[in-house]
Amino acid sequence: MSQIESSQGSPPPAQPELAEPAAPVEAGPSTARLIGVDLARALAVFGMYAVHLGPAPTAVSGFGGWLLGLAEGRASALFATLAGFSLMLIAGRLEPKTGLAARQARARIVVRAVILFAMGTLLAMTDAGTVVILAYYGVYFLLALPLLRLRAKTLAIIAAVLAVFTPLAKFGLTALVSGPITETVNAYDPLKRLNEVGVLDLLLSGLYPTITWMTFVVAGMALGRADIDSSAVRRRLAAIGAALISFGYGVPWLLTRFIDGLREAAEQPWGRGAEKAGSPAAKSLGEGGKLMVEGGPKGMDDSGWGLLLARPHSSSTFDLVGSVGIAIVVVVGATVLLTRLPLLRRLLAPVIAVGTMSLTLYVGHFLVGGLIGALGKGQGAGNDSAMVLFWFIVGATVFAWLWSRFFRRGPLEYLLHVATKAAKFVR
Repeated sequence: MSQIESSQGSPPPAQPELAEPAAPVEAGPSTARLIGVDLARALAVFGMYAVHLGPAPTAVSGFGGWLLGLAEGRASALFATLAGFSLMLIAGRLEPKTGLAARQARARIVVRAVILFAMGTLLAMTDAGTVVILAYYGVYFLLALPLLRLRAKTLAIIAAVLAVFTPLAKFGLTALVSGPITETVNAYDPLKRLNEVGVLDLLLSGLYPTITWMTFVVAGMALGRADIDSSAVRRRLAAIGAALISFGYGVPWLLTRFIDGLREAAEQPWGRGAEKAGSPAAKSLGEGGKLMVEGGPKGMDDSGWGLLLARPHSSSTFDLVGSVGIAIVVVVGATVLLTRLPLLRRLLAPVIAVGTMSLTLYVGHFLVGGLIGALGKGQGAGNDSAMVLFWFIVGATVFAWLWSRFFRRGPLEYLLHVATKAAKFVR
C-alpha cells in the first residue's frame, strides 16, 4: 500500500494512507528499497486501470495483449499483497510494536478498515459495481489484526497453508450455500440492498473473496516483515518468487497435457472477451449494467476442474501461488532497480508518486471513468479503449507528480491520515 526528496530540495511525494510513512526523506539506498514498494504499487494501479478501462487481451495482439492478460487478476492480487506489506509499516516492519504503540497501531488499522469499507460500499453503488476492492480491504485488515506480531517465517507458513486449503474450503462452501440459502441470506443482507456486494460476496463468492484472498494479505505481511534491506534476503525472495511462479503456472500447464477433462476445461473461454464466444463464462461477466467482472467469472466452475487451473480470479491454489510469486518478483525487482540505479529513481519519480497516493488514484479512476462512460466499455474494443487507458495513465502520473510537489499526502490519503489521529487517544 516512503518518501523521496531530490537533491534540489523539492518536497517529498505524498504518502499513501493504505501504507504508512516509514522512510527518511534522504534519497539514499535504504529509502530506495521502500520506494520500490511505491513503484510496485503504481504498477498495480496501472494494471487495474488496464482491466477496468482498457481493451480485452483478446482484442490486442503481440506484447500489448500479453501485458493486458498479465494484468487480469494479478494487478489486484499485487495490490492486496502490498496492502499486507503496508500493515507491517503501521504495526512495525522488522520488529512488531509493543505496549501502547501496538495498541495505537491496531486502532489506526481499525479506523482505516472502517473507512475503506465505507468507501468501498459507496463506490460499489456506482457503475464500478462489483470490481471495487476497498470494502474487501476493510475485512482483510480486521482479520489481519491477530497476526500483526508474528515473524516473517510464521506468516509465510500461514500464507502457504491458506493457499492450499482455502480454495478447497471455498469450493465446498460455495456448493453448500448455493441456491435457496444464498437467496435467503441476500434477502436479509443490508449490504445487498445497497449494492451488488453483500456479506456472502465479501467472504465467499465475490471477486476478491476473503476466504482465499487473505493468502495475498498474509503473504504481503510476511514480505513486509522480511529484511528487504538485505541483499541476501532479496536474493532468496527472488528465488522463492520465481519458484512460486513456476509451480503456480507450470504444474497446471503440465496437467493439461495429460488429463483430457482438464485440457477441455482449460480451452473454455475465460475473462474479458469470453462474452464473444457465448460461453458459460460470459454469462457472469457483468449484470445490471455494472462494470464487467475483472478477469473472469466469480470463482471456479462447478465441475471442480478449476481447482487444477491457474486462471485469474479462479481462487485455485495454483492461481494464488502464481500470483503471490509475481507479486514478490515485482516488489523485489523494483527494489533492486531503484537501489542500484539512482538515476532511474529520479526518472521514475512521477510514476513512484502514483504509488504514494494509490487510494486517491484508485478511487479517482472509478469516478472519472464513470463520468465519461469509460468503465467497462473496452471489453471488445481495440484502439479506442487503448487510448482511454493511455490517457488515464498519463493523467494519473501527471496529477500525482504535480500534487507531490506541493503536498506531502494525496487528497484521500490526507483525509484518512486525519481520521486515524484519533488513535492517539487509545491508552
